[in-house]
Amino acid sequence: MIGQEMYSFAQKLFPINRSITGEGVRQTLAMCSDYIAGEDGVTFEIKNVPSGTEVFDWTVPKEWKINEAYIEDEAGNRICDMAVTNLHIMGYSTPIDEWVDLEELKQHVFTLPDQPDVIPYVTSYYKERYGFCMSQTKLNGLKPGRYHMYIDSKLFDGNLTYAELVLPGSSEEEIFFSTYDCHPSMANNEVSGPVLMCQLINYVKSLKNRRYTYRFIIIPETIGAITYLATAGHLQHMKDHIVAGFNLSCVGDDKDYSIVHSKYADTLADRVLTNVLKTHTNNQFSDYSFLKRGSDERQYNSAGVDLPVVCFCRSKFGEYPEYHTSADDMDFISPEGFEGAYQVMTQVVDALEYNKYYVMTQPCEPQLGKRGLFPTVSKKGSYDAVMAMMYFMTYADGRNDLLGISEITGVPVRELIEIVDKLYDNGLIEIKEFDKNN
Repeated sequence: MIGQEMYSFAQKLFPINRSITGEGVRQTLAMCSDYIAGEDGVTFEIKNVPSGTEVFDWTVPKEWKINEAYIEDEAGNRICDMAVTNLHIMGYSTPIDEWVDLEELKQHVFTLPDQPDVIPYVTSYYKERYGFCMSQTKLNGLKPGRYHMYIDSKLFDGNLTYAELVLPGSSEEEIFFSTYDCHPSMANNEVSGPVLMCQLINYVKSLKNRRYTYRFIIIPETIGAITYLATAGHLQHMKDHIVAGFNLSCVGDDKDYSIVHSKYADTLADRVLTNVLKTHTNNQFSDYSFLKRGSDERQYNSAGVDLPVVCFCRSKFGEYPEYHTSADDMDFISPEGFEGAYQVMTQVVDALEYNKYYVMTQPCEPQLGKRGLFPTVSKKGSYDAVMAMMYFMTYADGRNDLLGISEITGVPVRELIEIVDKLYDNGLIEIKEFDKNN
């Protein structure tokens, strides 16, 4: 089962302490590279952008390295320890080695009072400070006294690291996939995206005669997307070539399916993902406007960028209580959740590859029976079995692409793809070519 394979890979990635820079990112990307390399050896290119690089209105930050972090009481008992869970430390914390009283300690501890039994995920990337995270229940149980705050970390000029892979097709038009690798040990909000992307890469690699070129990136969220767009001529190239893009986030649970639309919800990406989700879920999915954005679809749809990118999630970020807490663990995601996400995105790829304008080669209905495409004995119910094919042939008049025919007839794209193959093999349809100069 492909979902179990994906879940097992997520288990390997889960313990790594990631942030927007650093060794955790590089370790994660190295493991992803190994996962997709296969016999062909084709894998990610790992790119580094130095600290201090100006990227539009932002600056690539210093790299963060942390070795140890804990709080201990006067008896030497560690009440908060990064070695137990990396969520105990606020991301990008600066060094500290001080004894303080309980009241001062509380000024540097973050909790979630409304969810008293979980540890929150907290960062401070662009202002230097330090802090710890624990459950409200744990904090409430601390007794007055002296506490030792210790963080062994440093900020230094280093690199922002990301991974990129371009799989060429017969066309220079591109399908774009983006996900991120900048969170510590959270399962749905972190490792699920890279895991799905890696499995999707393996699927795209297996396609014979790829129509589109596919661009895949794993980046730190927000600053990574901005950096990618601002460097190496990526922005103009993407504006010229990308026809549909998908940000993958929170794709490992089995509680929902979600789309966050592009800015105007009018792109090919909006159409194809909505179409697939309707049929895959029997229309039981969450449909969010761009006003509910929150991940890197923000950057890809921003003014001056305007790429045709949507976001695909299972349970959408910010919409489930486990989000950005220690409860987003390996029990929150599942092999079944991964399997469903993988099926959706492979159907999206298939639909895009087949999404052409088709024209029948025969006027009137062709004689399907002599080609083995229609029952030769007419009886009640026999016609129903080929109605989807009849629907397709009616609207294969050059006016509608495959998604359009699916939208008109209500026949899922995956069923229409089978029909296309049968009719094409029998010489009954051809692809309508458009003159791009007119």
